This record gives sequence, C-alpha cells and structure tokens, in this order.
Amino acid sequence: MKTLRTGLISIVGVALLSPVSVFADAADDVIAITKAQWAAEIADKGSAEIMKDVADEYTEFNSGLPTRVDGKALATRMQEAASQGSGSLILAEMMNSKVQVYGSTAVLTYNFAGAAKSADGEIENILAKSTRVYVKGKDGWKLVHANFAPVGGDDD
Repeated sequence: MKTLRTGLISIVGVALLSPVSVFADAADDVIAITKAQWAAEIADKGSAEIMKDVADEYTEFNSGLPTRVDGKALATRMQEAASQGSGSLILAEMMNSKVQVYGSTAVLTYNFAGAAKSADGEIENILAKSTRVYVKGKDGWKLVHANFAPVGGDDD
C-alpha cells in the first residue's frame, strides 16, 4: 500500500508541475520569437526573416493606420515600405512583459521602448503598449494578431 500511495503522489506531483513548465516554456518561446523578430529588423535581415513566425492570416492594429491590417502579405509589404522609408529600428526593449497561456494560444503583453534612426540621422524614441497573440500549431508558435498602441496623447 505504501508503494501505491508513493506512486500516486509522484504522479499527482508531476501532473501538477507539468503545466507550470509548459506555460513557462510557452512564455519563453513567444518572448524569444518577438525579440528575434526585432533583432532581424535591427540587423536588416529582410522581410522574409522578420516575418517568418507570422501566420498567413495575421491581423494588426497600429497607430499609423485608421484600419486593421489583414494578412501577412499586406503586413510584409508595409514592413518593406517602412524599412525603405524614413528610418530603421536601432533599439528594441521589452518591459513589463506578461504571457498568458490558454492551451495552444499565448497572449503576450508588454511595454515597448525603442529607437529608430531616420535617413538624415535623427533618432526618434518609440514607446508603445503592445499585445501579441500567438497560436501553436504543427510549425511551432505563429503570430496571429498584434495591437501596437502609442503611449500618451497627441501632446506627448
């Protein structure tokens, strides 16, 4: 009886600890994917590398457009246009990150602090309140939706 009880306690202990490990792994994974995307952008690796973990059905809200961006193809073209335009990302930091995991879905929220350098050498600070939604499928975690909101009002 003692062996059976010890075995059950071990099984229950593993069952209780495993979800924590899975959630921690998911959190580490989606944060690493996000930071890798920023690193690819800073290193000017091209849109294929920057967008590699973005789902085809990706959607996005951002402060630069009054409407939702629908699809990876459009988001990729917009990313390419931005990289040819006024400036390039030179610094990206994630603060106050939180990952909530619900099965195969992970919601990452954080404050973004970064900087971009314009074509004429001016440095622009970038602050945002960000949410990214990832779904895990057969190819790993894919970004399916993002919302990038500016910090403060128009007077800031």
